[in-house]
Amino acid sequence: MEAAVRSNDATDTQGFELSPIARAQADLKFTYVVTCQIYGKQKDESKPEAADIALLMQRNEALRVAFIDEVETLRDGKVHTEFYSKLVKADINGKDKEIYSIKLPGNPKLGEGKPENQNHAIVFTRGNAIQTIDMNQDNYFEEALKMRNLLEEFHCDHGIRPPTILGVREHVFTGSVSSLASFMSNQETSFVTLGQRVLATPLKVRMHYGHPDVFDRVFHITRGGISKASRVINISEDIYAGFNSTLRQGNVTHHEYIQVGKGRDVGLNQIAVFEGKVAGGNGEQVLSRDVYRLGQLFDFFRMMSFYFTTVGFYFCTMLTVLTVYVFLYGKIYLALSGVGETLQVRAQITQNTALSAAMNTQFLIQIGAFTAVPMVLGFILEQGFLRACVSFITMQLQLCSVFFTFSLGTRTHYFGRTILHGGARYQATGRGFVVRHIKFSENYRLYSRSHFVKGLEVVLLLIVFLAFGYNEGGAISYILLSLSSWFMALSWLFAPYLFNPSGFEWQKVVEDFREWTNWLFYRGGIGVKGAESWEAWWDEELVYGLSWAVFAGLIILFKVFTFSQKISVNFQLLLRFIQGISLILLLAGLAVAANLTALTIGDIFACVLAFIPTGWGILCIASAWKPVMKKLGLWKSVRSIARLYDAGMGMIIFIPIALCSWFPFVSTFQTRLMFNQAFSRGLEISLILSGDNPNNS
Repeated sequence: MEAAVRSNDATDTQGFELSPIARAQADLKFTYVVTCQIYGKQKDESKPEAADIALLMQRNEALRVAFIDEVETLRDGKVHTEFYSKLVKADINGKDKEIYSIKLPGNPKLGEGKPENQNHAIVFTRGNAIQTIDMNQDNYFEEALKMRNLLEEFHCDHGIRPPTILGVREHVFTGSVSSLASFMSNQETSFVTLGQRVLATPLKVRMHYGHPDVFDRVFHITRGGISKASRVINISEDIYAGFNSTLRQGNVTHHEYIQVGKGRDVGLNQIAVFEGKVAGGNGEQVLSRDVYRLGQLFDFFRMMSFYFTTVGFYFCTMLTVLTVYVFLYGKIYLALSGVGETLQVRAQITQNTALSAAMNTQFLIQIGAFTAVPMVLGFILEQGFLRACVSFITMQLQLCSVFFTFSLGTRTHYFGRTILHGGARYQATGRGFVVRHIKFSENYRLYSRSHFVKGLEVVLLLIVFLAFGYNEGGAISYILLSLSSWFMALSWLFAPYLFNPSGFEWQKVVEDFREWTNWLFYRGGIGVKGAESWEAWWDEELVYGLSWAVFAGLIILFKVFTFSQKISVNFQLLLRFIQGISLILLLAGLAVAANLTALTIGDIFACVLAFIPTGWGILCIASAWKPVMKKLGLWKSVRSIARLYDAGMGMIIFIPIALCSWFPFVSTFQTRLMFNQAFSRGLEISLILSGDNPNNS
């Protein structure tokens, strides 16, 4: 065939385009299948996405598109829906030409969407090897030329068994967009690029961690496919391919022959949702039979390596956060019981300070920045020690410790909630270049239960420890003991707003407050979504002696002062009289208590510190007893008190943001800190163009 090509055609750079023989030869070697389940539905609805896919097929003759086609037929007077898995290409006229059509026994979308998408289209692939590429991945021409070398690895000796998955590295090209994007890019580099080669050799515990990997196609289609699609349990569908391969006598390797481009999330909300999905997926892995079987069959050293590179990382992360709570609650117990003071006094008498020294060193383990250690080692390996130090200092100036501490809370919340309650679900992050301003209420809905409640709990514990704890070292000792805990709590409370584009712009802050109050007081109902009403959101979020008497009294006072005006139209005078008497009695009771007892202002604040968490605990119990509360007629009161808690929590977070937004330089500093020069300029221009509607950008 080469002899038949004239020499002038061979040297012509356009020879491939002009030679149908060369194009046909390439098509025999490689087939490109884009699997898009909803392409048929998009065509019927004339959506622009369908036109884009059709244009891709017209421009690329070798491109094929696999989709699910739903056909309605009339049989025996009844409408029956039949499902077909179809493969199409573009014909000469640019229309879709059907190549294969396979009738399916029913709706194929039984499990998770992404693996089902792969499973229905794998029958349309050919050859001995198959490479899976995600939609957020790119490729480079010079890397594609190396594919021939990579495929030769299937014929090389890689230990006892030939390789069944060839892992390749990824290059994250979105790292220059913002500081958050650079953190994710560096984290991905340390894990996927540097870590995977060690996991493959010598640890032999590398599974399938990404979608540029190349599979032995014949091996996998005869052993359950390249991903598992069972709903919920296989939410992290890609790693189950590695589990399958290892359990069924396969071999997973990692190579640096080629790399593909990868676009990662660049906004904090995208990153948090993605990490929540991965953490929830790891929680489901803990419950899966695959991990159980691997743990049973591995030898001790391989089992420990496997544990710490999969579910063990998230388990240790959860233990790190739980250690903070155990330490703080332990210190509170020592402070309130008087045991702490007794221990320190006896230590002074006996000159035995071992216990105090042990307690004073615990703050080192509470820093979430420890999760960045592999990334720092990666910097040293790739750039050298001096440049690694400069990069690390630059990242600290960009508040990377705040980001990693915040991520610590994200992983802990979703991993722990999945283990306790199950129900992990796929979260579509979009992977777009998110540089728009996120509204206050949207951030509050996303992070309220995962970060804000826990952060305020830590703050309350630290305040109680400050007020009632005994420290012979004074302020310095307290700072050393609690610095990392304060840093963790404040990171959980304010990181979503520190990393929010234009988060301290006064115009946007005012609009955010108006929108948040509208959301907070908008009544829920049938068909009202959580994004529109606090009541609907609160219903969606519900998954799980003297103090009771005082709290019951507070409920009665709350009901008296918030009695519905519509119901009390005929009793206005009586209602005002009852409210006035209640207020006078309350003030009189406080005055009498102050005169007859040793009640002070500090005692009142101590009572507030006691009853805020008590009320929250009772509120959680009442939420769990929702049917009982409804029968007793107390559910509206419970909901009103819950709204009051959320309003108070929101104001605690909102007031510092509003104060900072009064100073224009704070917003400018934040924008320059977060984004590169091009995006910073774009945000400033969009603020000018937004005019009266500040949330357009």
